[in-house]
Amino acid sequence: MERSERDSIHKIRRILGWLVVKILRALSLLFAVSVISFALVSASPVDPVQRYIMGAGPVSQEQQSLIEAYWGVDRPPAERYFNWLSALLHGDLGVSLLYRRPVAEIIAERFGNSLALMLCAWVFSGMAGYALGCVMGMNRDRWPDQCIRRICYLLGSVPAFWLGLILLMVFAVMLGWFPVGFSAPVGILDSEVTLWQRLHHLMLPALTLGLVSLSNIALHTRQRMIDVMNSAYVLFARARGEGSLTLLWRHGLRNTVLPAVTLQFASFAELFGGSVLAENVFSYPGLGSAVSEAGLGSDVPLLLGITLFSTLFVCVGNMIADLLYGIVDPRVREVSR
Repeated sequence: MERSERDSIHKIRRILGWLVVKILRALSLLFAVSVISFALVSASPVDPVQRYIMGAGPVSQEQQSLIEAYWGVDRPPAERYFNWLSALLHGDLGVSLLYRRPVAEIIAERFGNSLALMLCAWVFSGMAGYALGCVMGMNRDRWPDQCIRRICYLLGSVPAFWLGLILLMVFAVMLGWFPVGFSAPVGILDSEVTLWQRLHHLMLPALTLGLVSLSNIALHTRQRMIDVMNSAYVLFARARGEGSLTLLWRHGLRNTVLPAVTLQFASFAELFGGSVLAENVFSYPGLGSAVSEAGLGSDVPLLLGITLFSTLFVCVGNMIADLLYGIVDPRVREVSR
């Protein structure tokens, strides 16, 4: 009983220590991203005051000076950064210059749409890419491998916006199977939009984003499957008379799923970057389109807020991946003890 209690306490301490290390790394990364992002925005030709004045109409030099003093633009960059960081630590991301609303509200509103888009694309690319990789690995240099590999090479070299335009023209304009854009039908209240209507508007952007990310998983899984099928223990299993499906189930899946999970969770940053292009092509109201609007409209608070939030999103995804490693592969748990 005492030994089991000591093991439980040791396990809890190890988990808490792991969480503390991960949180400290995430905080240090967020701080570095905030410094670099603020420095780049300060050094860029983006002038939020001029952009605001252009939208508000002609103002006098005195009024412009008052606006600069109100926003703190007339202060040194270091002082402006620490003022912004102090407000950030108190939960204030600022007010968007384009929407005249708090940045936190806009991120919360847009993140739901982006999360649905990225989650659907992420699940589709992971499952389809892993399945295609297994098919290619089990049929090396045969016609299924050659056909699927060429398709993966093509998808891997195609930009997301170009693929989105092709799918938009074919399936939305020519065939009329899907809507041209937006996340819901135009002219309908948000409370009246059904789940099927939301999914109908989501399919083409998610398919575009998923197809772009699919090739990396498929080609990586193919190579891992080939290595497993050429290993000594699989050759011995073949000599015992085990069939292809048995080899795939007993040896292939167990030895290829962990690298696939690692690569899939590592694609969070790439997935968010692709969503910016996909959302703009389909006019999908998510964080990606908000980033473009903030950059083109010189909305510095919104741009910095989305940058930090996307960094936090990627960090959380990597932490979830680390937790899943121990579930997928027990050897990871043994090493961490």
